Amino acid sequence: MNKTVSPILNAVLLACSLAAPAWGAAPTVPATLNDAEELAALPGGGWLALDKRALRLVGADGRERASLPLRGERLDLRPLDGGALAIVIDANAERALPVQIDIKAGTLRALPVLPDTGFGIEAACLYRDAQQLDYVFLVAKDGQAQQWLLGSGGSEHRLVRRLALPSGVETCRVDDAHGTLFAAEEGMGLWAYGADAEGPPARAPVALQAPHGRLTGELTALAVLPGGVAAIDDKGALLTWKRDGKRWHALPARPLGAQQLVALAPASDKLAVRTKQGWQAPALSWKAGSAPPKRLPIVLPRMQTEPVAQLGDAADDPAIWVHPTDPAKSRILGTNKKQGMLVYDLQGRQTQLLAAGRLNNVDLRQDVRFGSERFDLAVATQRDEQAMVLFAIDAQGELREAARLPTGLGDIYGTCLLRTPEGGLDAFVNDKDGRYEHYQITRSGGQFGARLARTFKLASQPEGCVADDRSGLLFVGEEDRGLWVTSARADQPATLKMIMPVGEWLHDDVEGMGIYHGAKRSYLVVSSQGNNSYVVFDAAAPFAVRGAFRVGLDAVNGIDGASETDGLDVTSANLGGPFARGVLVVHDGYKRMPDGAQNYKAVAWDDIARALQLD
Repeated sequence: MNKTVSPILNAVLLACSLAAPAWGAAPTVPATLNDAEELAALPGGGWLALDKRALRLVGADGRERASLPLRGERLDLRPLDGGALAIVIDANAERALPVQIDIKAGTLRALPVLPDTGFGIEAACLYRDAQQLDYVFLVAKDGQAQQWLLGSGGSEHRLVRRLALPSGVETCRVDDAHGTLFAAEEGMGLWAYGADAEGPPARAPVALQAPHGRLTGELTALAVLPGGVAAIDDKGALLTWKRDGKRWHALPARPLGAQQLVALAPASDKLAVRTKQGWQAPALSWKAGSAPPKRLPIVLPRMQTEPVAQLGDAADDPAIWVHPTDPAKSRILGTNKKQGMLVYDLQGRQTQLLAAGRLNNVDLRQDVRFGSERFDLAVATQRDEQAMVLFAIDAQGELREAARLPTGLGDIYGTCLLRTPEGGLDAFVNDKDGRYEHYQITRSGGQFGARLARTFKLASQPEGCVADDRSGLLFVGEEDRGLWVTSARADQPATLKMIMPVGEWLHDDVEGMGIYHGAKRSYLVVSSQGNNSYVVFDAAAPFAVRGAFRVGLDAVNGIDGASETDGLDVTSANLGGPFARGVLVVHDGYKRMPDGAQNYKAVAWDDIARALQLD
């Protein structure tokens, strides 16, 4: 079952997985369970057995301790302190039923049934994520599928997302450590999907039937191995595949005459198969495949904005405007690539829409000076006109379009701003071909203009950039290559120096970035889109990495996590409440719980600082 804690404690506790109960040596399956249609091993040597009449709790000695009458199928479980959480499908009602097992007390307790899916359930399997939240995947015969977050402590089950799996899936299992959903498709073979709801349900083949691969039979049961997966085919052979990076390596099949397959402990190499001679535990001599990805601390969002109006890839980049006298009235600007500029309050409610066309990136600076005039200004890239759109922001956070300034680019993309030491405004805009143009914003005769100051070029596509007004440094991201730094000053050469290439910390694409000015030091935050994380660097040489984190799901308040982040912005201003030390706002590429149009998530800087032990 899921366990919810405060957002601050969550960030600390979830840096590592919670310890699972000890399972000890591989248990021996009692002969009394030879007729069980489905079987699952419990911590301490007990068993859950499912037949046509009941779900039964059986001790290691083979004696029944409790039973739950139902005609069930598709049994799966995860350990809990003192017991386990199981899922079983009530075949008569076509509903998924969670069951809590208390091993010491010897009890089975049916939890609230999941809502009707609207389809007959052919396959079901559990998933426990890095936050130790429990989900169930439910799959229909025609490939319809749903992922549900299981409630706890009286909270309701929540539909997280709908996804499409192949038709004819009758068995599935999830590798929690790798976040991989395995689905066996009738007539085709075995597929690996991403189990994490944040992101697309991309799939990769593990083993396919001819003419697509060498698999020769149908798969009837699955079990997860460390860095791999096992299956029983319709000929009774035990098949195993080892994970090798993004590929799968098949090991020799073992003909055992097997009819059932049971993992004797989660993600271990201990399996049991049932043959005509009863249950046996074949020795695998298994060597684990590729290790799971590094676990990163998880912080929870404190707020999410209302979704944008359009579905698909629409939202992109936020910017934060701080109210001059009442921080609680500050605003979040967000671009909608299909519509224009959106403005939100700190509760996430949309307060304004400016239909300015296909805007991509946005940045802003406050108290910009042009002679005796002062402005708060935002600049966004307009992709149809290859121009910069300049917005003026009044003292109440209301925007109005002030100018459209042409550029020399052919496919304008990202932008960022610099407030110069003199109080003026410089704008950096880039092209997908790698070109950067550096403009000085001007004002004459009551009109805004732009003067090209210098140009430079990256070898491949950029987008995100941020200028540090205090240090005069410009940080630019090259999506597939890494993070660069150069001078932001118009009178200095744009000599680029690589800070960090794509690799251990940054996973392409390198996307949005922002600078947090703390009391003791400044930090650079970069969206590592390829692994849905955010990397924090010192914003001064030698630009040391302070860590990385992910934005997780807040089960209590019903806010999903963030993934495939394009743009972000961060401020250290005291915005009140949870944002007293500032806030990070990130674009969320996949809105879940429920599925919907993209939006923006707000994370308290205090939670990030605690998770990464920052000053």
